[in-house]
Amino acid sequence: MLGRIGVEFIVAPCASEESSPPGLDPEDAVIHLALEKAVSVSYMHPASIVLGADTAVVAGPDGSAVWLGKPSSPIEAEEMLAQLSGRVHRVVTGVAVVHQSTGEADGILEARCEATTSIVEFRCLSDDEITGYVASGEPMDKAGAYAIQGGAASFVKRVVGDYYNIVGLGLESVSRLLKGLMHIPFAPPPPPPTLFPILPGGDLRSYRHRGAPEELLARR
Repeated sequence: MLGRIGVEFIVAPCASEESSPPGLDPEDAVIHLALEKAVSVSYMHPASIVLGADTAVVAGPDGSAVWLGKPSSPIEAEEMLAQLSGRVHRVVTGVAVVHQSTGEADGILEARCEATTSIVEFRCLSDDEITGYVASGEPMDKAGAYAIQGGAASFVKRVVGDYYNIVGLGLESVSRLLKGLMHIPFAPPPPPPTLFPILPGGDLRSYRHRGAPEELLARR
């Protein structure tokens, strides 16, 4: 997806444990994790611009929200998909961009973060559909046990908000955060698929940090 908007990049694995402090709402939690990943990698790649991201699927009303991460087994994947079947859920993705210096006073020059929430509605799924999809193996490394860009596209009735946010990297957010740090002409994001209606809306929460949280710097 980054290549589609004209960004050249390398993939750098992150050793972060991916744990956020308790009590955070989904938007703040994914921002914390995205920033933690980016800060961790920035120390291994000084002077680089580092992009981190994290996605959560949240089912149920706000008062009784259930976070759905990556399933640990096919049975758990089937349970997650059954929970999403015929219902509306939220997909929250946080992105963080970190730029570090390499001078005498090494440190984080700037960190920008943003979280975007999109709404997804699934049609009712049959047991055979759920079992067959899980057997494909695709759900096993996906938050909420599905990939909207893959076989689960046929499960979706409608989307409200940014489609690419649901895939796991909101391209509009990334372009906005990188602008000014990377002097390249960004291409517009490619149009999303037309298998289901995509309506404007969703929610955007933005943060702009000068420096990085002390608890993250202490973990380097």
